[in-house]
Amino acid sequence: MLIDKQKVANSFSRAAMTYDSVAELQRDVGHALMAHLPQTLGTASVQRVMDLGCGTGFFSPKLKQAYPEAELLNVDLAFGMLRYAREERAIPDANWICADAEHLPFANNSMSLVFSSLAIQWCADFSALMTEIERVLAPGGQFVFATLGPSTLCELRRAWGEADSYTHVNQFLSSDEHLVVVPENLKVKVFDEELRVLRYPQLKGLTDELKRLGAHNMNAGQQVGLTGRERVRRFKAAYEAQRLADGSIPATYQVYYAVFEKTLVEQYS
Repeated sequence: MLIDKQKVANSFSRAAMTYDSVAELQRDVGHALMAHLPQTLGTASVQRVMDLGCGTGFFSPKLKQAYPEAELLNVDLAFGMLRYAREERAIPDANWICADAEHLPFANNSMSLVFSSLAIQWCADFSALMTEIERVLAPGGQFVFATLGPSTLCELRRAWGEADSYTHVNQFLSSDEHLVVVPENLKVKVFDEELRVLRYPQLKGLTDELKRLGAHNMNAGQQVGLTGRERVRRFKAAYEAQRLADGSIPATYQVYYAVFEKTLVEQYS
């Protein structure tokens, strides 16, 4: 198990008040993902929409605008995020539900659409997530999501690798690792990749941003305790050595955009 989910919930709950102030990448990716939203699902209208990992609820009003007649369910593992989102967004008739994506509290075949932007990379078991998505989607329903790949923050991982042998950077699944566990009843309609490189004048800009996002190291079994001064010095020197020709500090994000569609009627009793 790579991800400590309790750490995920606690970290993002604490970051609820600061997240939106530094979430430019997250907003850009979410807007790009919305271009993949369906207007209808076959001959059916979109009746129930889940924003899975809704965070501060930034895209919840946009989903409600896209599907004004649909029931909107905003789901997140972090209670602090949900509390902030419910108060900040004030969407009429929306539902705010604290739940684990790998154990969704919804009936079989109950969702027309599941939208998830940069959230499912924090799941501990992607196969379990896919089983749940397949279960709750209605036939013809779609799972529209963006997530992160293993090249994300490669510069940060490389710099820490020169400082010590501990795991300091979150580890994410490759495209093959995502696709190999897709259930037979989910058809892969889209699976695209994009590299986004953010640039900062100083390393502190990146590290402060990650802290305000709540995107700390969520790996289970990481080093516990303080990091020594010498290791921090080596880390900073290794990152500084990766400055680009324009003098900026780079931070790469590998983003996957995907649309999975449920094609067969479930056999669940």
